[in-house]
Amino acid sequence: MFLRHIVALLVAYLINLQLMTIKNKINDRILRELKSDGRISNAELANRVGLSSSACLRRVQELERVGVITGYRAIINNEKLGIGCVAYVAVGLSDHTKESQKAFEFAITLSTEVRECHNITGSYEYLLRIETASLSSYKIFHTDVLGVLPQVNSITTFMVMESPKDERA
Repeated sequence: MFLRHIVALLVAYLINLQLMTIKNKINDRILRELKSDGRISNAELANRVGLSSSACLRRVQELERVGVITGYRAIINNEKLGIGCVAYVAVGLSDHTKESQKAFEFAITLSTEVRECHNITGSYEYLLRIETASLSSYKIFHTDVLGVLPQVNSITTFMVMESPKDERA
């Protein structure tokens, strides 16, 4: 009797595990479709992933509720906005205290040219993505913004010449 109960629990667990795997595969397909087109209608999304509209909507809402989906974004053509210069900038700090990091991060949040700021490992503390109108406007940012921050010890710039793959959005 005890063995039969254990076998029944194991079978139920395996069935549940299989259902969770299927659910995760469908969720992965939903996420892939939404990453490709965040404005897709629920009906079209449901059609592409093989669910009913109501089941698809429930899954999307659950993914939003648990924080897997945190928002939706538009892909912007920077050239149309006059952004002709994109650079990644590695920044080394003078010291590694929490106060120095917080002061640097606060100063960076005030700069509209900084589109991304990442605290990284390695020889540098931060990697920034900078967008400006031109190389000369980047030079002004380099000199008048980064160059005057007391926390900054080193600045290494990598200019983007082309982006054959860019999935940020």
